[in-house]
Amino acid sequence: MFGKGSYSKEYSWPNWGLDQVTWNIMGAWASELHGVYYAHDKLDDFINIINTCLQPLFMQIRKGISEDDGRTYYALVNLAETEITKMASDYAENELELFRKTMDLIICSANGFASSTDILNLVDELQTKKMKKKEAEQVLKNLVQDKWLSEREGEYTLHTRCIMEMEQYILNNYQSMARKCNICHSLAIQSQECETCGIRMHLSCAGKYFKAQTEPRCPQCNDFWPHEIPEINWTDSHLPSNSPGERRRASSSGTRRR
Repeated sequence: MFGKGSYSKEYSWPNWGLDQVTWNIMGAWASELHGVYYAHDKLDDFINIINTCLQPLFMQIRKGISEDDGRTYYALVNLAETEITKMASDYAENELELFRKTMDLIICSANGFASSTDILNLVDELQTKKMKKKEAEQVLKNLVQDKWLSEREGEYTLHTRCIMEMEQYILNNYQSMARKCNICHSLAIQSQECETCGIRMHLSCAGKYFKAQTEPRCPQCNDFWPHEIPEINWTDSHLPSNSPGERRRASSSGTRRR
């Protein structure tokens, strides 16, 4: 993961293809950008050029927006295997089971968060190998450190890295619950849901969309939007102005995901 707030965990490239890919990417940069001053609004086109070179290695640079602070991130993703498969080299089987069950709680919740108490209680449901709650606490710390989970005030949600790299896995395995934001079309975890038609909007997307509306209405069915509209601070980085705790309280009035 790189870009704003770059993550420390590096991804290994297949040794057999490193030189070739490096030269291909450098060649693409030279041919497309020679003599042209870098423009920020052309970054997506630039990434597409690199992804064309990465395609033979089943790798891709993906763009994502943090649900916590609205910042933009980029991740180098291996398309040849699922993220759960890759995690197997870093986590024991019962630790992965705890992570999956934690994902269940987060994705099925009304606001995209699960309390530490609820997660620790999952240890009694593990089928692979029993785990003490003290051990589970350490697993949660490791998942936060490795950027799979984020923790705020004793509540956990999926980290930006997790959402970006596991988006397709989540959409495939939580088809009845996981949905994309109606505005930005990315997977929505911390979100608000229309009680009539069921569409979802990221908190930041809802704040921007409804900012100028005195009576907010669903962009899909036009019914009244019953949730508290998150306040957005329109700075250069378009970050939400209210704290994670305030945003959780604002979204907690929504119904449980269907």
